[in-house]
Amino acid sequence: MPACGQPAQPSPATWQHGHVTAATHSTLFPQAPETADAVLDGLDPEQREVATALHGPVCVLAGAGTGKTRAITHRIAYGVRAGILQPSSVLAVTFTNRAAGEMRGRLRQLGAAGVQARTFHSAALRQLQYFWPKAIGGSMPRLVDRKIQLVADAAAACRIRLDRNELRDVTAEIEWSKVTQTVPADYAPAAVKAGREAPRDPAEIAQIYNVYEDLKRDRSVMDFEDVLLLTVAILQDRHDIADQVRSQYQHFVVDEYQDVSPLQQRLLELWLGERDNLCVVGDASQTIYSFTGATPDHLLDFRTRHPGATVVKLVRDYRSTPQVVHLANGLLTQASGRAADHRLELISQRDAGPEPVYTEYTDEPAEAEGAARRIRELMASGVPASEIAILFRTNSQSESYEQALADAGVSYQLRGAERFFDRPEVRKAGIALRGAARFGGNDTLLDDAVDLPSQVRAVLSGEGWTTEPPAGSGAVRERWESLAALVNLAQDFAAAKTGATLADLVAELDERANAQHAPTVQGVTLASLHSAKGLEWDVVFLVGVAEGMMPITYARTDEQVEEERRLLYVGVTRARRHLHVSWALTRAPGGRPNRRPSRFLDGLRPGSTATAGRTAARGSGGVERGFHSRPDAAPRRTQRSPARCRVCGRTLTDAGEMKLMRCEDCPSDMDEGLYERLREWRGVQARLSGQPDFCVFTDKTLMAIAETEPTTPDELSRIPGVVKRKLDRYGDDVLAICAGQELEQGPDGE
Repeated sequence: MPACGQPAQPSPATWQHGHVTAATHSTLFPQAPETADAVLDGLDPEQREVATALHGPVCVLAGAGTGKTRAITHRIAYGVRAGILQPSSVLAVTFTNRAAGEMRGRLRQLGAAGVQARTFHSAALRQLQYFWPKAIGGSMPRLVDRKIQLVADAAAACRIRLDRNELRDVTAEIEWSKVTQTVPADYAPAAVKAGREAPRDPAEIAQIYNVYEDLKRDRSVMDFEDVLLLTVAILQDRHDIADQVRSQYQHFVVDEYQDVSPLQQRLLELWLGERDNLCVVGDASQTIYSFTGATPDHLLDFRTRHPGATVVKLVRDYRSTPQVVHLANGLLTQASGRAADHRLELISQRDAGPEPVYTEYTDEPAEAEGAARRIRELMASGVPASEIAILFRTNSQSESYEQALADAGVSYQLRGAERFFDRPEVRKAGIALRGAARFGGNDTLLDDAVDLPSQVRAVLSGEGWTTEPPAGSGAVRERWESLAALVNLAQDFAAAKTGATLADLVAELDERANAQHAPTVQGVTLASLHSAKGLEWDVVFLVGVAEGMMPITYARTDEQVEEERRLLYVGVTRARRHLHVSWALTRAPGGRPNRRPSRFLDGLRPGSTATAGRTAARGSGGVERGFHSRPDAAPRRTQRSPARCRVCGRTLTDAGEMKLMRCEDCPSDMDEGLYERLREWRGVQARLSGQPDFCVFTDKTLMAIAETEPTTPDELSRIPGVVKRKLDRYGDDVLAICAGQELEQGPDGE
């Protein structure tokens, strides 16, 4: 969806290309659909299949930008509004508080309030708190936000010295062990089997891990992984509690299913019991968290575990231009491994845009200055700062870009910093607005305020907001940006809801805070590729795309290198229109220029050649229905993928264009001589059979043949209009003509 506070495209009535509501966009304050059927308005055919598949197991394979959140929220809302699903019986699970908040916000807008949308940890913690007195008794251990100090204490107790980086890495090993359900005694062999490179001697890590668990018990605390482990243990051991949970939740939706760990999968299985009312959504090509224990195997094996599942593939990309999508698809063409075998080839639904820009710099400071300079130009041309992002592989790369943007006078925000509604200035502003809503009649600040926006500006002026931003960057500028975001939100809110009062706005802010639906902070976003997952911008700068950084130096195994490729794929698919890819030949000015662009760009950037590799299996959109999802279900044909122009990538709806496999106005590379020879041959065949010419092949089919020049029956059969009957009857003649051979004029053998 667009950054909050940015205008979205209006919602047209049809889904076809050129009239479709961008699947990842929505209006700021939409009215809830009046009926259940109205919930389905604006969905494309595959999204509608998701929304109406309310029974039995459902697996949604959704490429980047294809509107997966839109599809699953409309699925839940349609079920609720149609009376098929009770809101309190649905549990939607995702991986971040932001994603869960966005889902709750969308469901509220669709008239499906009351549905639980939570992270795995949040849902498990609520259950653990509720059932602890009954299952365990006494006080529940205190939850620690950060385990790194406990790990440091455990290492000290073992008389093992860890530096700062080792402490972080050992903590990550303990987290991985717990989500993969590996006990301390089994850590060493499990790490070897998983191909993990331990930051210390595995025996030392196992020792620290064991003492860490003892310290937690002694101090009566637990970590986030314990929340899942303890919930799993209670549901496994107490069937009465498991039955109570299952009676509460009848339907489950799991987003980002490719990121599920073995422990989360086990919890999901216990929630489900013997039922199969489960809908999972994911994309194996966006698996970028395997170092935390995530695995796409659960997604890829879903049809094996649930033979009767309905599988829907979403490949219509509403986010990015054909040029960006072409690069994204190209990145995965050379991929290998199981995830690559199941890749989805995206089909852009947007108008053509500029080609990605590739830039080589002498050193990293020059690369940062070049990005800042280009961003200034984009902003001068009217691109909002909030629609621009700089994405990098590691957080350590951020500093040079912060400095370059500050020197250029460009405001920025760091992704992964404190959440908007948790910022002190935002909390204070909320208190001030709430007070003004209650007692504003006695506040002289509001005497001259004639409408809601002017009231908000008056109140926030007392908190430090001014009409002009402060000079420079830093904390003062960040506070001003937060308050300015609230001012902008008030203006949008007043425009969307005529007669809205200050109390109405306060209520809206409370709902947004609960949903973590933050308004836009005006500033260029700086973020790591991992933290950019799930976000999008009009303009994306992918920086540091050089060997040693992408893939990162410590990615040594084939599996690790492929995950780095998927990480770059995620970065590319964050861009809606403009994409800038850059690298530096050396780290510091005057250094030896021994770096080269990332191998992932070979064959994609101008002047490069592709490295040896294999073409991965192509995934097309459509629906595959499980034959056993209902007792009376009859086999149905798989829905064909949407036809697209082989020149510009646009979805084709005109029958003639679909036969040509290109838009009428796209350039043709047809062999005119071949086309005329085919027309002459067709005339002979038509006279011999006593039929009109078009009954042999239409002009559009002959044009498509002349453009593609097939050399085998398989290639010829892929051309629309060449059905099996015509292939059997005319195939040999057509292939001979395409090969330049002369045919004897006479009967066709029948």
